[in-house]
Amino acid sequence: MPRGNPVLRALFAMLLIWPRVEVTPSSLVVTLGWSFRTVVPRASVAAVAAVPWRRLSIGAHGWRGRWLVNTASGPLVRVTIEPPAAGRVLGVPVRLRELTLSIDDVDAFLTELR
Repeated sequence: MPRGNPVLRALFAMLLIWPRVEVTPSSLVVTLGWSFRTVVPRASVAAVAAVPWRRLSIGAHGWRGRWLVNTASGPLVRVTIEPPAAGRVLGVPVRLRELTLSIDDVDAFLTELR
């Protein structure tokens, strides 16, 4: 995830929210400290693509399976998940069918996940 604005980085650090996106041989792991966590099996990644727009909002938010987890307004990538994966937002279980993430190096992320 991008480092984003230094003021937001300081706020995230005070709230113990450490962003992490990790691609392993078997899964995509996304965490935003204690506020958001999911482990998506690589076999469930149906599609991944760069998103041309930016968002003003920062954090983890979504509804009905579509979630945005970002620490910067962009660049963004969208991961389509089929079948939906389990996640947790503030400890509450959610199902994820689409996950949009802020990523520093979009091309490297797309290559690694495809």
